[in-house]
This record gives sequence, structure tokens and C-alpha cells, in this order.
Amino acid sequence: MNSRTLEQELYNSVRENTPDYIKNNKYIDIENKNEITFMLKKEHLLPYDEKTNPQGLNLDSWLQNYEKEAAVSTAGIRGPQNILFPYDARFPINIIGIMLATYAKALVAKEKYPGKKLLKLVGREVRYNSDKFLDLIARVQAAQGIETLTTYQRQTMPIWLASFLAFKLDLLGGEYITSSHGISVKNATKDLNSQGSQYLPEESMEFVNKIKEIFEKVREDGKYEIKIAKSDDKLINEEFMKTINNGISLYKEYLENGVANKENLELIRNLKEKIIIENVGGSAYKTLSKILDEFKISDKFVWMNTQEDPFFHGIGKYDTDPNGNKCFYDYSVDATVTAMDKNGRIFFPVIDTLNYGEKLKNYPSGTVVFITDPDHDRLTVCQVEDEKNIDFLDKTGINYSKLNDNRVLCIYTANQSFLLIMDFWTQQLKNSKRWENHSRFIIKTTASAKAWDEWAKHNNVKVVNVPVGFKEIANIMKKVEKQIMDNPEKDVIITDVFGKDINLGKNPRMVFGGEESGGMIIGSEELIKSKAGRCAIAMREKSASEAIIVASALAAMLEKENKTLSVALDELFKNNEIIAKYDIREDISYYNESEPDIVKLTKAKKDGEALRTKNDLFYLALSLAYFDGKVSIENIKNILSSTFDNLNFDNLIDIKFVGDGTFLQFTDKFIEIRPSGTDAKTKAYGAGSSKEDIENFARTLGHYSGELNEQFLAIIPEDYYNSAKEKSLYQYSKFTEKDEDTRIFEIPDYKQTLNI
Repeated sequence: MNSRTLEQELYNSVRENTPDYIKNNKYIDIENKNEITFMLKKEHLLPYDEKTNPQGLNLDSWLQNYEKEAAVSTAGIRGPQNILFPYDARFPINIIGIMLATYAKALVAKEKYPGKKLLKLVGREVRYNSDKFLDLIARVQAAQGIETLTTYQRQTMPIWLASFLAFKLDLLGGEYITSSHGISVKNATKDLNSQGSQYLPEESMEFVNKIKEIFEKVREDGKYEIKIAKSDDKLINEEFMKTINNGISLYKEYLENGVANKENLELIRNLKEKIIIENVGGSAYKTLSKILDEFKISDKFVWMNTQEDPFFHGIGKYDTDPNGNKCFYDYSVDATVTAMDKNGRIFFPVIDTLNYGEKLKNYPSGTVVFITDPDHDRLTVCQVEDEKNIDFLDKTGINYSKLNDNRVLCIYTANQSFLLIMDFWTQQLKNSKRWENHSRFIIKTTASAKAWDEWAKHNNVKVVNVPVGFKEIANIMKKVEKQIMDNPEKDVIITDVFGKDINLGKNPRMVFGGEESGGMIIGSEELIKSKAGRCAIAMREKSASEAIIVASALAAMLEKENKTLSVALDELFKNNEIIAKYDIREDISYYNESEPDIVKLTKAKKDGEALRTKNDLFYLALSLAYFDGKVSIENIKNILSSTFDNLNFDNLIDIKFVGDGTFLQFTDKFIEIRPSGTDAKTKAYGAGSSKEDIENFARTLGHYSGELNEQFLAIIPEDYYNSAKEKSLYQYSKFTEKDEDTRIFEIPDYKQTLNI
């Protein structure tokens, strides 16, 4: 079925499952470009009832769920939306909720900075209704006296550019509308603070509590008025972004002091074969193509899917679910995702919809393909190889998908491609005699490859491990910068999520910051300075543009040496004495995210969250009890062995809560079980010396029901088990707050710094 027909099926199912009372009541007429007022009423807080409460929006329930997401979210407050009727408040993401959250954030900002000129940015990618959400956010802020920067004609921009500009221009922060690589019907607002970093939970809770205050006032007074400025209000500023070329010139300067150095650009310019950029959704093209032009290397790339499309060109979309049932089913646009069909065949559902058997048939073996997601912050690296190399690929742990012409497409996990990148970048720094100018470190999530830690140890690079989520990486950056600025002659010491104190040395620089899900940043050799003089070692958001520049230079060097990425990876493993060269991520979803009926979807998600939580609590209680000294490692082994009689736990040496999941350390591997912070899913990660072994462990532990057996109940008290989640949140807060950068952001004189 072609993409447009499949999208029409989606539309039809949405219409069919949307009640008439929602279709016929817009509540906020966002199409009206004049100044409008929304009157929030007590009736809106309560559920809809055709007879007793026809104005019901059930906003109390919406806020309860929104608060729950805000407390744990790793990447913005995400959720499904009604793509055709975006004011449908039964969905987590809706026009009314966006308005309330924006208004509450505006009130919090005005209370913090009374009488100051407040300047924020709003950006978006291509998702359904993103343009409407952007318009609404800008208008609500304008009505509260906050000036909002956005692109000319409010066009798309990548998340990393919004983040970069929030820091570089010293803005109060920004909003970015995206749901990363999630399914098409999902959306979210990623709140960016003045650093350009995603809000930490405590920052999100400030505006959630403000919404609560507003609801209490509504209950007392019966109503509450919220103004929405006209769409062309003078405080919605598109012209400034034109004067700075939408930030591209500033970003070019940043890259030139980092990965876009003369050596790397020269390598790229000497490429003989084209590199393909797969532009899922279309958002990357508008910005990255201009950056490549600026560096005079655009002729070395071929683009696929340059047109912006909220359905993402049908990528990852099917008309049956994994069991073969007829329905609309979306696997997301994460190219590394694998699935099992009803016959037990493992396949790459996203890759299979890219039609590479046809598209790549005229490109030679060795062709490199970069796949980037709709908000252009993640990167998947692929390369075409001859199928005669399959045995070598299997031995090296590289996944692949067969093409139509005796060739395969190698699909590298970020664990593999980023290891190649950090090693390449290290060699570049050493060759240019810059390596010794600073002590070096990397920041990585605990779920990322064990091979990264092994590589770092071999290269005398320090490692700081953090929980999953790029805001966690950014939080460590800020702690490092604070120590550099406060005591430039002293060693920087950072406590990681394992509780280890890591001495990074004096005035250190980050070689790499990243996570296994495809996001990375490198930064620059010199401290990055904002217009008002703030300093940073790297930007606060992952950037596929930065990744593509350095990965292209790597590909060019390997082309020059007549090597494939697979050969380079194998050599890297050997040269760095890496044992744990295999890695895996098992995604366990407890429901069909694509279900168009919100009533069924909500119930399925709630049921799935219960299963996710039960799985999480089983491991969480064990790790916390061990940390508190209530059980020994032998007790843990006995409980796990009695629960999973097909697995061997003899060489388990540690179990730790790592901020958002449980990390099991063995002598030859690690396994991490982590509940999704944004959905009814469990993620099981593993890395070690045997692919079969880590697959068996990750799948078995990840799919476990969480049932407590006799051995567990005999050792872990029930009240301790029931309080495990609360204890874990306290532990997490202690980690984030230790050595926290508590400096208060000061609003600069924008007349002086930006001439605004």
C-alpha cells in the first residue's frame, strides 16, 4: 500500500473514532488570527456529559497525567494527539493543554524576572499541528509581554539549532515542538531553559504547579480569562532570525572550532563517492543543506526525501501489526528498531519501508547512508556491502538487511558508529598536536556500550556515566563548567551516577557526549561563549548535523584507506583490546501506540504502564535493598537464579539503581532494565563478549512479569518493595543536585548584545 493511501486510512480511522461533540466544538479558534480570549470554566475541569456537562473537557484528569509525565520525562512531555481535531482534550497533547502550559510558564518567568525584558524562542519540526502549536505558543507569550523569536514565516528548524540559539543569544529559554523519532501521531513540547538544555523535572514542576493554582482559582471563581494575542503581534519577531541567517552563520562558527576543522573539511572535499542523507520527515534539509553549502561540501552528498511530510513519507508505517492483524501500525522512524513477525522472522521494519533495494541499486558497494530523524538530532549510520561479507559481519556483531542485488545494507548501532567517531576524533586531535592541550573525558549514558568505557580506559580518557536522556549529559557539562569558571587552577571532580568521583583534571575538554539511542555532541576546543559572555564546553542538545560532519570525515578517511566501516570497527576492537564488542537493546511495548480510539488507547496504555511498573519494581527493590545493605550480593544471585532458572548469575558482581533503571554488572557484561519515562514500555540493554548471551539475558529480564517469588518475599519486606519508587526518586535527586550549577541566569541588556 502506498504512503498516501495508508495516510488516508489513518485519517479515516481518526474521523471514525472522534465523537461529534469534539468535531463540532473548537473551544479555541486558532484559525482566527485576531486577538482572542479563552475563558477557562469550572465545567472544563470535569468530564464531558452530554446532558449534565456538555462543556466538559476533563482537564483535571489531563493535568494529573501531564504532571506524571513531567516528573519523569526524559525528552519533553510527549503523548499522542488527535491529528485532525487538535483541540481534542482527551489526548495528552492538545491545543488547550499547550495553551495552559505556555501560559503557566509565562507566569513563572514573569515572577522570576519582574520588570525585565523577556526573550524566548519557539521552533518546530514537521509533525501534525506543529505549525498551529507554534503559532499559539508565540501568541500566548506575546499576550504576557514576552517577545518570541521564530524563523521567518515560522518555518521548521532542527531542535539542536533552537537549543544552540537559546544559549548563544542568552535567551530566557525556548519551546520546541517535536516527539523526536516517535510515531507520527505523537507530539510534544520540549522545554528549553536558558542554557538550551531540556527542563529537568523540577523545572517542569514549577509550571505544572502554576497550572494547579489556576485550576484552584477556577474552582473558586467559576472562570479564568486567558488572553491570546493576534498572530502578527509585534512581540512575535520573525525579522531578527532573518538578520542572523536563522542562526546558521553562528552555528558555522561553532562547528569551525570543533568538528568542521580544516583537516576534516579537506577530507570530505576529496570524497570520490557520494554520501546519501536520508532526511526522514524533511526537517533537516532546510538547515543542513545550507550548512553544507557554507562549507562548500554540498556536492559530496545526495539527499533523499527533501520534502517536509508529517506522515514521514510512510517510513515505518504498515497496514498490519506484527501479528498480521489488519490495522494501521507505526513502528516509529528509528532505523535501528528490529521486530519479529508472526513467523518468528526478525526484520528491520523502518529500513524495509525505505525501499533501499530499489533506491540504492545504482550506488556502488561502500556507499555510506546517514539516516536522520524528524527533529534532526539523531543519526543512524549505514553502509552498502557485498553479501559475501555476511560471516564477517556476524562475527563482528554488525546488523544488516538484505538488498535486491547480492548486497546488504549494514545498519550500525549508535554504540558502534559513535565508537568509531570518538576514536577518529581522538586521532584527529592527536595528529594536529591538540590532544595534550587538555585532559580529556566523555559523558555517556549507562545504557550505552561497555565498549565505550573499555576504549576510554585504553586511551586514558575519563568516563562520566549518567542516566538516559540528553538533559543528563547537559547537566554534567554545566557542573564541569562551573568548576572550571570558579576554580580554573583546580582539578574538576565529578560524581557519576554510579557514585564514583571522577577526576577530570584541570580545564578538561569533552571528547564526546552521547547515548546509544543515536544522539551525540562533541563541542569545541575553545570554550564556547554566548553573546553576553557565558561559557560552555559543548552545546546542550544532540545534533545530527555535527554528527554528519564528523562521520563524513571518517567515511572519507576510510575511503582513502580503501576500508569499510565494518573493517575499521573490527580493527578498533582489536587495537583497543575491547572485550565487550556486542550490544543489544530490546524494546518491549505493552500496547499498540497507533490505536486510533483514544478510549481504548488510554486503557491499553494504563494497563501497559502497570506491567511496566511491575517489571521495574522487581529490579528496583533489589538494587535499592543492596545499596541500603539489607541484602548481600549472594542474596541477589539466589533471588535472580530462582526467578530465571535458564540464566546463570554466578558472575554477577554488582546491582545498582542508575537514576532511571537498574544496572546489573557481571564480569563479562552488563544488563540494564529501564522503564520508559514517556510511555508504557520497558527497555532492556546489554553489552558483553557474547551476543547470544546478552540477547538471552536482555530479552528474558526485559519481558519478565515482575512476579515476586518466595525467595524475594523472604528477604525483601513488602513495605520496602512498595516504597522503592519513592526511594529511587530521592536517590536520583541527590545525584542531580550534587555539585549542581546553581548560578541564577541574569537577563542581559538585549539592546546591547543583540540590538533588539
